[in-house]
Amino acid sequence: MNLHEYQGKSILKSYGVAIQEGVVIDKVEDAVSAAQKLSDETGTSWFVVKAQIHAGGRGKGTVEETGSHGVVLAKGIDKVEDTVKGILGGHLETIQTNGKAKKVNKVLIAQDVYYPGPSEIKEFYMSVLLDRDHGKNVIVYSTEGGMDIEHVAEHTPDKIYKEFIDPHLGLQGFQARKIAFNLGLSGTAFKEMVRFVASLYKAYIGIDASMFEINPLFKTADDKIIAVDSKVTMDGNGLFRHPDYAAMRDKTEEDPTEVEADEVGLNFVKLDGNVGCMVNGAGLAMATMDIIKLSGGNPANFLDVGGTANAERVEKAFHIILKDPNVKAILINIFGGIVRCDRVAQGVVDAYKNMGEIPVPIIVRLQGTNAVEAKKLIDDSGLNVHSAVLLQEAADKVKEVLS
Repeated sequence: MNLHEYQGKSILKSYGVAIQEGVVIDKVEDAVSAAQKLSDETGTSWFVVKAQIHAGGRGKGTVEETGSHGVVLAKGIDKVEDTVKGILGGHLETIQTNGKAKKVNKVLIAQDVYYPGPSEIKEFYMSVLLDRDHGKNVIVYSTEGGMDIEHVAEHTPDKIYKEFIDPHLGLQGFQARKIAFNLGLSGTAFKEMVRFVASLYKAYIGIDASMFEINPLFKTADDKIIAVDSKVTMDGNGLFRHPDYAAMRDKTEEDPTEVEADEVGLNFVKLDGNVGCMVNGAGLAMATMDIIKLSGGNPANFLDVGGTANAERVEKAFHIILKDPNVKAILINIFGGIVRCDRVAQGVVDAYKNMGEIPVPIIVRLQGTNAVEAKKLIDDSGLNVHSAVLLQEAADKVKEVLS
C-alpha cells in the first residue's frame, strides 16, 4: 500500500526520524492560515507547496490547467495562496504517471530548509528495501540526491552504495557510521546521519514496510539531517497488524476497478490487452496470460477468482472485466482440485443468465474433478460460451474469436 508524502513523514517522525515540517490542506482558502501556523512553529518565511499524489517526479511534472510544476517555492506568505491555486485541484502529469495526469486533491505546505548557515548544504539519496537475491534488507544511498537520481543510477552507478543488513543481527552501529562516512560527513553532521539511519531502519522494521525512499535526504546549513521528501510503501500482508496505517489508504489514487475487485475479495490487476482472464490460482493465471499472448491476443487483466468460483463470484468477476471497453473475449481457465469443475460451470451459466447478455464470446477451459460433466453443462447451455479441455485448445478458440 502506497502512502502520500505527508502520511509517510508523520510515521517517520513518530519513530524519531527528522523531517521537513509541513501542513497538509485540501482547500485553497486554508493556504494562508496553514502557512502562518507553519511559520509560527518553525520560523520559516518561505514555503514549499507540494502536490500530494502517488507518483514521483512531481518537481518536474506539469499541472495541465495552469502549467505549474508539482513542487513550487513560494517566497513569502503573500505568495502562498496563488501558488496553491496553481496546483490544488489541477491534474498533474509526471514521468511516473504513464502519460495520464492525476488529480491533486491535497497539497503539503512545507518549511523551506535551504536557509543560509555556516556549512554547505547537501542533497543525498537513501532508500531501504528487501533485496530478494541476498535475502536481506538493504540500505541504498548516494551522495547524488535530488531530482536527477535516475540519471545518476543510469550513468554513474559507482556513486550508489549498498549496505546489506543481516536479518538476525539487525542494523549495527558500525554500518550506520560507514554510511555517514561514505557520504563524506564529519562532526555534527556525521553524528546526525548516524542517528537518522538508525531511526529510519527502526521505522522500516516497525511498520512492516516494503520500501522507504528519502530523496532528497538533506543536510542543512547548520548540519541537521532531515527527510525533505519521503516515499513509504507498506507491505499489504502486514496491514492487519497496523489498522491505523491501513486507514490511511487513499482509494482515489488507485484504479477504480482494482478497488472494486478488492472490496469483493478478488485479486485483480488491470492491464492493457483485449482478452479478459478469469482464473483460479496466481500461477495458473500467469500461464493463462502467457498462452493468450502466444495465441495472438493480449491479456486485459490478471484476475484470480480464488478457490470458491461460485455463481456470485463469477458474476462479480464478469462485471469487473466487462468494465474495460477494450475486452473482446473472456477466457475462463479453472483447474478443479479443491473446487469441482461442474460447480464452476454451473456458476458460469447462472452468472451469464443473471446478467442477461454478455456482449463478448466466452471461452471456458475446465480441468480436474468432474471436468467431463462441466463440459457438458457448458455445451448444453445454449449460451455464447465455448468449452475447451486442453489449454492449447482454449488458446486456439481465443485466436478464432479475435480474428
